[in-house]
Amino acid sequence: MTSPTEKSDKIHYPVFPLIADRRSIRAYDSRPVEKEKIHSLFEAVRWAPSSSNEQPWIYLYATAEQPELWNKMFGALEDGNKLWAQHAPLLILALARKTFRRNGKENRYALYDIGGANSFLALQAVHLGLQVRQMAGFKTDVATQNLNIPEDLVPAVFIAVGYPGEIAVLPETLQVRETAPRERILQQEFVRNVTF
Repeated sequence: MTSPTEKSDKIHYPVFPLIADRRSIRAYDSRPVEKEKIHSLFEAVRWAPSSSNEQPWIYLYATAEQPELWNKMFGALEDGNKLWAQHAPLLILALARKTFRRNGKENRYALYDIGGANSFLALQAVHLGLQVRQMAGFKTDVATQNLNIPEDLVPAVFIAVGYPGEIAVLPETLQVRETAPRERILQQEFVRNVTF
């Protein structure tokens, strides 16, 4: 059994303002995300680092103005995410390539790389006045079927994107979670400068 971890909702050392302002929100405004801003999100992804500069990612996206595709993506989400994601004007699915394009060998770093790329996307979103919430709660088989995902791609994470909205649109239980302090484990719990 591990000891309880100490958390705080304060930023203890200076960080870049985009990091401080990033939230994983559930309350989205219905206002569409402008096409230029969507391209800006993916331009940030384009410049993310990756193993051997492989950029082993594919991003599928749908706006609320594309109901057929948006509903196929939405249909793959777990019910708990559907409660709030129904209001997100932009849904994204990040997929990782299983193999390196240059030699066809397994890419063990693809999911790591896509996590980094998604961090770039999230910070760019904050810069543009948007917020994102990444979702592991989805049905891989439904996503694969609904979106005709090829076998060489792994659905990694769904991402809801939009302008922050009123929390009143959320069920009461989610309103409580949405307004709870954003806590993080303290550095001394996960940073070491000695061996184990």
